[in-house]
Amino acid sequence: MDSNRRLAVEELSDEPCLVDLWSLFQRWQGITDRRKAKGKRYSLPVLLSIAVLAKLAGQQHPQAIADWAALRTRILCRLFGLCRHAMPVLRTWQRVFGQGLDADELERIVCDFLYDAFHRPPSKGSLCAAIDGKTLRGTIRADDAQGVHLLAIYLPQDGIVLAQMNVEAKANEISAAPQLMRQVDVQGLVITGDAMFAQRTLSLQIVAAGGDYLWDVKGNQPMLQDDIVTLFDHGESNGAIQQDVAEATAGPDISKGHGRLEKRTLTCSSLLKGYSNFPHLEQVFKLETQVTSLTTGEVTTHVRYGVTSLSAERASPQELLTLVRQHWGIESGLHYRRDVTMGEDRIHARTGHAAHVHAILNNALIGLLHHHKPDNMARGIRETTFYIEHRLLRKYST
Repeated sequence: MDSNRRLAVEELSDEPCLVDLWSLFQRWQGITDRRKAKGKRYSLPVLLSIAVLAKLAGQQHPQAIADWAALRTRILCRLFGLCRHAMPVLRTWQRVFGQGLDADELERIVCDFLYDAFHRPPSKGSLCAAIDGKTLRGTIRADDAQGVHLLAIYLPQDGIVLAQMNVEAKANEISAAPQLMRQVDVQGLVITGDAMFAQRTLSLQIVAAGGDYLWDVKGNQPMLQDDIVTLFDHGESNGAIQQDVAEATAGPDISKGHGRLEKRTLTCSSLLKGYSNFPHLEQVFKLETQVTSLTTGEVTTHVRYGVTSLSAERASPQELLTLVRQHWGIESGLHYRRDVTMGEDRIHARTGHAAHVHAILNNALIGLLHHHKPDNMARGIRETTFYIEHRLLRKYST
């Protein structure tokens, strides 16, 4: 395979979107192959590249990948310069992805590739990096209630997973987060997470590495939560925060798909700086969300509280609200796409770490397609399927 062989995916517009599979193929050349030499017929870079092509063509399940490759044997053998005119059967795919490679090594290669290809260095405190976990439901067995659980750090604006790791059965996200954070250069990033991650040790680690944090606060930090609630819900009556509080309202936002009107108001204060002993605390905030049903007119209100190491000079209320909303992108931009668009939870890949490998390749797809169809991943896969079949495969079938 030479450096001129690239998959050029063009939108229906005149703007091209280049998926440089050659660069990814080159990155995979140094991956450790755990298979025995006897009976080894396909290299890991070739197998991984074929799997990515199949997934770009809309084939997500291991059986679908095997069938897709088998139906295009002659074309793929010519594309990758294979002497053996045959494609692996399902059992081979399962064995290779489950036991033939190191999932953590593959994770690092894919994350580095996406970061180098698409990430733009942020100004300090301007880019959200969301941390959250996801259980692969297809891996849950009757005798294993947890299954495979992956913790990831994700850039919602870029569609890139910076790092991801398997949380062991006897561990949890709180204990795994510091280890995962050491794999990432957090300089200039704002690490966001739910109340579970509002931990002193993790917050100290992030700030020491040159980053910032923004956490929700709930009952796991009872004294901190009580201080924030007292400040916002009782401080105004005695004038304690009249001069320090600023407000920002985003919305109203209308989501036709959900039939509701949302109005969000974020109120922040610096008065707890120096009073609270939570490390590097600069501001606390109260986020009030008012949701109006467009069909019934029913109005519900949700209130949440949070803390951040971003000072008032570095982050206005509107900027804090933007960071909070960007954090929600890990659910819609990563977890939802893998669960629904790619059907990840319906994949029962329980051999070794095969499920983890499929999740890594799905992250690669999201990173690649985010820059092609960032607002509609399903449509991006359909268009990519068309161009793979009619451009790449037709070229190498003649």
